[in-house]
Amino acid sequence: RDRTVPLKIYRRPSSEPQPVILYSHGLGGSREDNGYLGRHWAAGGYIAVFMQHAGSDEQVWKSAPPEKRREALFRAANVKSFLDRNRDVSFVIDTIEAWNQHEGHALNGQMDLARIGMSGHSFGAVTTLSVAGRKFRGNRSFPEPRISAFFAMSPNPGEQLSPKESFGHLQQPILLMTGTNDGSPVNPALRPADRLTVFNALPAGNKFQLVLNGGTHFAFSDKRRYASQRNPDHHPAIQAISLKFWDAYLRGAAEAKTWLQSMAPIQETELVADDLWQWRDE
Repeated sequence: RDRTVPLKIYRRPSSEPQPVILYSHGLGGSREDNGYLGRHWAAGGYIAVFMQHAGSDEQVWKSAPPEKRREALFRAANVKSFLDRNRDVSFVIDTIEAWNQHEGHALNGQMDLARIGMSGHSFGAVTTLSVAGRKFRGNRSFPEPRISAFFAMSPNPGEQLSPKESFGHLQQPILLMTGTNDGSPVNPALRPADRLTVFNALPAGNKFQLVLNGGTHFAFSDKRRYASQRNPDHHPAIQAISLKFWDAYLRGAAEAKTWLQSMAPIQETELVADDLWQWRDE
């Protein structure tokens, strides 16, 4: 496509191939975003591949005059960017498959590509649930069958179809996270309650949701300029719960699945009773 997809990869040395977790940034972000997750997942035995999407990354606003930056971001949330992101995911998997087989590459033989997870925040959550196979108008979908489990922060129900029509058929393991104040920086019409409709529309079976009390759209970000909007107890909980999710559905750890299907994600982290943990088993 005459398109470069920059990557940042987090990993720890291992004598065995490790599962892979892909990460897609939000609108106006980059592969440098949310390193607190990449480092934590790598420490937990995963290779975390953080990708950057040209056309909806930080260059969109950095290249615009200050008074035009919000408008530039709004314009970048378009169909072309959406399609480019979906194709970036498949391209990155193709690429790491080639690296895994290339004897001269540093990642040769390091990745267990039968076990791939996908994650993202905001526009990255749209990308994550898109490659999970959510439906759009005209019964269109863009599933990436090489991915086994999906973690979306600040999911967006969209406007083309009802949540049930969009998400009601997704059978894969899915973890969602949002907050009670998780609005949209570019779409004032999107209410925090709208994000909850995604989980409510999912079918039963290996579906989980964390709703952070007081959590804003930037509760999941590690950018310093949003530090005042974050509860310092939230990041450790996001790390712990997401790692258990990957352990359960990329490594098949029964104890991790049992942990997720309980109130332990609230009781054993720094979360409180006002935070909401939900799961829907078969």
